[in-house]
Amino acid sequence: MVVSAVGFTLVAQAVGERERVLVLARDVPAGRVLKPGDVRVVEVAADVGVVSVGERSTALGRRARVPLVAGALLAPGQVGTSAAFPPKGFSQVALAVEPGGAPPELGRGERVAVLAGPDGAGAVNDEVKGKAASSVVAGTVTGVREPESAGGPRVVTVLVETGAARRAAQLEHPRVVVLPAEGREAP
Repeated sequence: MVVSAVGFTLVAQAVGERERVLVLARDVPAGRVLKPGDVRVVEVAADVGVVSVGERSTALGRRARVPLVAGALLAPGQVGTSAAFPPKGFSQVALAVEPGGAPPELGRGERVAVLAGPDGAGAVNDEVKGKAASSVVAGTVTGVREPESAGGPRVVTVLVETGAARRAAQLEHPRVVVLPAEGREAP
């Protein structure tokens, strides 16, 4: 039994190598200087692409390049001296999303696909299906504003590639679908 306990401990240590890294304690808008109270330390199994506790000085005191969302691991490229937002090659699009056109728990930082809603005709022919597939726009939610009146549309702001901004803005009755963490491809 002692040998099993020692063996389990050694295996758990080898598999469960954890590193102390920075995670956002609260939302930080783009352009704001990152302060110690904006981050907290957690232990995670992480390889690269996140700011470790030892690299804290490379992030604190620098401007957020993009909106940072509470609970997300802090990546080195998210902070720096430049706080131009939206970044070059990207634009923000505000969409009026009718009730039922987006998940109720939709929040900042979520990767989404924006597509045209139903046209009300009921049947969808192959030509309409082709147009719908080509009009899907992938992006990241940068803001959600609740409706001003009961039953009214929510305003969902999405960061998209500039080339897709016009296409997204012209969608009729836009629907917002949260993309899975893996793949990051539009349906």
